[in-house]
Amino acid sequence: MRTLPVVLALLAVGAQGATYYVSNAGDDRADGLSPETAWLSLSRVAAAALEPGDSVLFRRGDMWRGQLVPRSGAEGAYVLYGAWGEGPKPQLRGSAAKDLDTDWRDEGDGLWSTGDPPAPPLVVPAEWGAFEARQLWIHNEGGAASNLVPQGAGYRLDTTAAGGAGNHQQLIARDLPVVAGGTYRLVARVRSSTDLLLPGARLMQTGSPWTGYSSLPEPAVRLAAGEWTLVVQYYQSHTTDTNARLTWSLGGLVPAGNRLEFERVTFEPCDPADVPGVATDLSIDVGNIIFDGGPRCGVKRWKVEDLVDEGDYWYDRENQRVWLRCAVNPTARWQSLELALRRHIIDQSGRSWVIYENLDLRYGAAHGIGGGSVHHTISRDLDISYIGGGDQTGPPRHVRFGNGIEYWGEASDHLVERCRIWEVYDAALTNQSNGDATPHTNIIYRNNIIWNCEYSFEYWNRPETSHTDNVQFIHNTCYNAGYGWGHGQRPDPGGRHLCFYAGPAPVSNFLVANNVFVGCTNNALYAPQLAPGILKAMRIERNLWWQPEGNLIWALEKYYTQDQFDAYQAEVGNARGNLVAEARLVDPAALDFRLAADSPAVDAGLELGVAEDFGRAARPAGAGADIGAWEVR
Repeated sequence: MRTLPVVLALLAVGAQGATYYVSNAGDDRADGLSPETAWLSLSRVAAAALEPGDSVLFRRGDMWRGQLVPRSGAEGAYVLYGAWGEGPKPQLRGSAAKDLDTDWRDEGDGLWSTGDPPAPPLVVPAEWGAFEARQLWIHNEGGAASNLVPQGAGYRLDTTAAGGAGNHQQLIARDLPVVAGGTYRLVARVRSSTDLLLPGARLMQTGSPWTGYSSLPEPAVRLAAGEWTLVVQYYQSHTTDTNARLTWSLGGLVPAGNRLEFERVTFEPCDPADVPGVATDLSIDVGNIIFDGGPRCGVKRWKVEDLVDEGDYWYDRENQRVWLRCAVNPTARWQSLELALRRHIIDQSGRSWVIYENLDLRYGAAHGIGGGSVHHTISRDLDISYIGGGDQTGPPRHVRFGNGIEYWGEASDHLVERCRIWEVYDAALTNQSNGDATPHTNIIYRNNIIWNCEYSFEYWNRPETSHTDNVQFIHNTCYNAGYGWGHGQRPDPGGRHLCFYAGPAPVSNFLVANNVFVGCTNNALYAPQLAPGILKAMRIERNLWWQPEGNLIWALEKYYTQDQFDAYQAEVGNARGNLVAEARLVDPAALDFRLAADSPAVDAGLELGVAEDFGRAARPAGAGADIGAWEVR
């Protein structure tokens, strides 16, 4: 087992560069190099030409809305995003606030809406251009059928079969050069033969894993049958790529027999000052409403007719507004209403050699930290809460999603430690992939405290041509899986501490050890789809489990209660030295997840070379390492 060398490599931060400061009292025209000359906004941070070894520090006690898009460092020289000053951790919120009585319009019969969205400025380039025929393609799959032909200064798309999902019919413009920090504008005249809600075009990677490149919303535009409509969309690229692409995902939205015309299309750089404000923008899905900071949340419905109980809400995608059931103006019922937007709070797609520390990420409807093809990151001392619930696929399936920290696709050399993660729609922590020959290597989750998430740790990697090596989930305290805000709204309520879906990729050095798993609504260990050979290749050792009711484990084609844990250990062969006992936590109701002095987890863990606990006190404190995130002093 290679625990110690990998950890040491991750912690070798190396060269130090410039330090930039960000404050709610700052000025984006300043140099950012001192607290007195701090920057103001996340957009200024995103545009900064950071060098390996640089740091960006947000003032404690302050709050920003939007998305943080980091810059990559280099080997031995991480770029760090952290905190400065005194007080609580700086907050990055992925939500729009609707706290003013003027934010809500009375629609009658106990329904309120956020009203009509402000019209974005339609800035037309001085000179129109046009994509050449070689630059636009149509891609059909899943039963969709359409034909794209040049027409005048643009193209005509005739659809004969719609398909069932957005990706079944994709209109694509390729060979677009973009640079990290650059701002771009797409302009087109579009006409449809039928009334149509045209989805926004996504700026993205041309190949797998199809990473999105822009941190701005991609709003849909309503087209009236037979009328030309001017479409304007803005992008702020967080990646440099000479071969980016724009993708309109039309499958399932454009009906058979429809004719869609694009005329005089341009994609060009523009001034960042042209971009309309997005802090309260509702052009992307609202995946949750958090009332008064929680624990009460809105219940997402799929049409206005389903708004029956107080707190039920519907995101009206076509009109970019939220409808909410409430007998009075919602601001008279709740002091704060945070509408969580479906974008990652930190989008680290394609990034490497980055550190995030001492930040508070909350109220986002995608992932807290997400993005594909990422390597060499450290996430430590973070608070991540009220995450997920966004509609990932749109109609007709409406698949909701959202993880605390997700590593998607190829992922290597990541450390997550001393984080507190709670109230997440899906998994607190996860690495997962669905691409050929995709490695997951050297990923360590340790000394984290997780509660009220649907899953504490989720893992899968497929197909067989991929592989997973040296993944460690160690010294974590996991409490009440499935007791969070999203459980009752899910079509597939789970409530699992370890959630292992079908993943045929071979595994080696996969270790789950020294964790506390207490309370769940379903199964503490869920692996019915995981091949027995893969499960038996994982080492699940010296954890403390407690779930006196129901089935503790679902694996190997059967259920096991906690009274049958010894039988499971014998059958699977790789689960050794686990304890089934009450954890005796100090006061979990008050979020004090430390072990009591008489806990059976004290001195009961394996020696894994982890020198500190959640509070950075030395480990071990007694005769041996304690199980869980805390050492008893």
